[in-house]
Amino acid sequence: MDSHSIRRVLLIVGGGIAAYKSCELVRLIRKDGGEVTCVLTQGGAKFVTPMTLAALSENAVHTTLWDLKNEAEMGHIQLSREADLVVVCPATADLLAKMAAGVADGLATTLLLATDKPVLVVPAMNVKMWQHPATQRNVAQLRADGIAVMDPDEGAMACGEFGPGRLPDPEAIMAAIRTFGSGDPLAGQPDFAGSAHRRLYGRHVLVTAGPTHEPIDPVRYIANRSSGKQGFAIAAAAAAAGARVTLVAGPVHLDTPPGVVRIDVESAREMLAAATSALPADVAVMVAAVADWRAADAAGHKIKKDGSGTVPPLALTENPDILATLATSADRPRLLVGFAAETQNILSHASDKRTRKGADWIVANDVSGSVMGGDENTVHIVTASGAESWDAMPKEQVARALIDRIADEIA
Repeated sequence: MDSHSIRRVLLIVGGGIAAYKSCELVRLIRKDGGEVTCVLTQGGAKFVTPMTLAALSENAVHTTLWDLKNEAEMGHIQLSREADLVVVCPATADLLAKMAAGVADGLATTLLLATDKPVLVVPAMNVKMWQHPATQRNVAQLRADGIAVMDPDEGAMACGEFGPGRLPDPEAIMAAIRTFGSGDPLAGQPDFAGSAHRRLYGRHVLVTAGPTHEPIDPVRYIANRSSGKQGFAIAAAAAAAGARVTLVAGPVHLDTPPGVVRIDVESAREMLAAATSALPADVAVMVAAVADWRAADAAGHKIKKDGSGTVPPLALTENPDILATLATSADRPRLLVGFAAETQNILSHASDKRTRKGADWIVANDVSGSVMGGDENTVHIVTASGAESWDAMPKEQVARALIDRIADEIA
């Protein structure tokens, strides 16, 4: 480690089969010139022993808050302040929940409340536990509080399941530790969405994504071809920029981006209710392709063909306009961004829509090809100052560029 690097690490080892990797992490920190003091939770001690960590770190290992000698000297305060960085590895779902709620029921959780140093959290758990809405809410809260949370790796797990939840390799964790010693902590590390150094740290961003399904009867509905990919990418980019993100999603088959609070809805009316209840927000990005109309009287049973060749009438009524409603809300977001999916006269239609609906920006795209459902997009940003056209690029890249543009606007 050079003179600007993290030299003293307080490593909190949580309970879980991945705890054995903490031993390798201690070795790597020492090899890099750092000093490690380990705190072993009760669960962690079921997988690795204090003797092992003490031998690798060449420091005493702390396991309990009730060490009378240390507590006579306020040892938990000293431990929390002496390190340059606190690393929680592995962080179980239980430990994440306690951190998010501010629980102090043991040495590790008390240290985390008492520290005034940066904290890096490295989760590891079963895929379903990681994807559970409660865990995702806790991760979002920690990131909003300025704690750096790594994303887990994806792969096979000890339980036999497959997916995100594996502890990253110790070398990857070590690389993350080094970023705290640079002049720009976490620079280039988009997974650490909650860092106070991220451009949207402390902001609330509301995103809608995907289609809506408007029922005709219990088995049929009116919809469109939106995949939700662009909206989900924007939510992910906003979280990576440090924002607290609420994603209101229509019926799509996409994983929730890390650090994002997701609300699933079906219809336009449900989406409007969820979006308005999520206010206030600093920024709202209305990406969802909401159905303009719904059946005036949805049937309570499946509409059957009667063999006569007569087509049953379908009366339509207009859906509420979510973008326009937010524009006139008492809690109107500071920056309101709408999307316009057009097939002709792209810029003129988008400009008209911006004025008519009271949005600050309209992001317009030509959907006459394979954009809906595809992985690339070509967009035009229409503002009060004019139009800005971007080259075709992957939707993830569009999302990052748009979030950068938003951050510039509200800085």
